[in-house]
Amino acid sequence: MNLTQLIKTRRSIRKYKKQEVQKEDIQKLLEAVRWAPSWANTQCWEMILISDDKIREALKKIISPKNPATDAVVSAPLLFALCGKNKVSGYYKGEKTTRHGDWFMYDLGIATQNFLLKAHKIGLGTLVIGSFDHNKSEEILSIPNGYEAVALICAGYPAQSPKPPKRKEVSEFIHYDRF
Repeated sequence: MNLTQLIKTRRSIRKYKKQEVQKEDIQKLLEAVRWAPSWANTQCWEMILISDDKIREALKKIISPKNPATDAVVSAPLLFALCGKNKVSGYYKGEKTTRHGDWFMYDLGIATQNFLLKAHKIGLGTLVIGSFDHNKSEEILSIPNGYEAVALICAGYPAQSPKPPKRKEVSEFIHYDRF
């Protein structure tokens, strides 16, 4: 599958087969993150691979109410917490370099896209969860000061094949020379 096909066919998967993901495939996912570009090559991401059932149950309880991703936190064969280091990306000598300040969300977005596309390429489905109590997740996962929990990422072999969501046409978001 070429890159355009990967981009167009990747879906958020909320139901997974009870099939273990091989360590070699987990390593491929992490390598995809490793090679993501970042501000001044700061590589401000950290990932936690969560296999402990008690921790997964605790995280399930802090997902936003009525979130359709809730069950995937415990049922997906793989669960990662994506974290970012504060005040590194977008900073020079401790000072922010753009009006947007910390750039780590942008860098983590790129790393996440690498992860998602690599997973799809090797036959895994993924789901990114961003709506949860971040402060409680940081306590549950013992995330140190200076880092933030940004997303939970479920992965495994898909037990469903969702249809593509409606997308805007390019003409609806492109502007030339001025907005």
